[in-house]
Amino acid sequence: MNESQTTILPFTSSAARETLDAACRKVGLHAEDAALLRLGENAIFQLSTEKVIVRIARSAEVLPDARKEVAVAEWLRESGLPAAEPADYEQPLIIQGRPVTFWRLIENNGDKASVRDLARILRQLHNLPVPSDLPLPDFDIFGRVSERIAKTEALSDQDHEFLTARLIELREKYESLRYPLTPCAVHGDAHQQNLIVALDGTVLLIDFERFAFGPPETDLAVTATERLIGWHTAGEYESFADAYGFDVISWEGFPVLRSINELKMTTWLMQNVNESERVAQEFRMRFASLHDDEAPRSWTPF
Repeated sequence: MNESQTTILPFTSSAARETLDAACRKVGLHAEDAALLRLGENAIFQLSTEKVIVRIARSAEVLPDARKEVAVAEWLRESGLPAAEPADYEQPLIIQGRPVTFWRLIENNGDKASVRDLARILRQLHNLPVPSDLPLPDFDIFGRVSERIAKTEALSDQDHEFLTARLIELREKYESLRYPLTPCAVHGDAHQQNLIVALDGTVLLIDFERFAFGPPETDLAVTATERLIGWHTAGEYESFADAYGFDVISWEGFPVLRSINELKMTTWLMQNVNESERVAQEFRMRFASLHDDEAPRSWTPF
């Protein structure tokens, strides 16, 4: 059976590790010391001995995104924006029905990048001219949300209907937004965890799966949403807005982007409720919050 035709198992940490082992065998890497760094839209593994990061996506449906990631990384390197670089292997591969890419390990100096660092890098990114041959799609802020809702087994029929109706409502509101900033290349998942501080202190941008062309307000709204959840202090957010030169919270369209981000953050976590009771409890808390826009968000980062 061809690897691309292999029956796809549920995307769990153990299934992702099987794909990792097969991918590493194919390119001649050793995966014995592989550490799972993150399980979300992708499984992210670190091969410490090989100094390689391996990204495994959920299904072949997102193969265009994997190809785009590699192309974006090359563009950012040529543009002088510090960013993750692909490793020198044939990629992306399709292994057991899942796209796999390989990246040079960025060794962290132990520091955590700040939201001010994020604002500075986003400002640089948003000002880059996009080459005509770079395959950037139009930004889809709702990417994969409907698929997550349709495929989940974590919801009752009533809860499923609520999320479906919420998605329809927010799509309608999003279509009516008018933006003050100029469209540009956007990261699409612009949060603090997608920065790494290298050994020499350089802050690098990572994770290019959601890169697209669209409103820069969508990138800025991620940190603003996290601020209102309580994941950043008022001072930290002020430094973010000051470094970028625009406070997206002051824009009248922000509440719509905030609600969309909260829906995405909830359905993202919903995919992994079977990984642990801790994840399941956090999902239930987030889901309950979606019923009341004014309720405080006591959410825990994952």
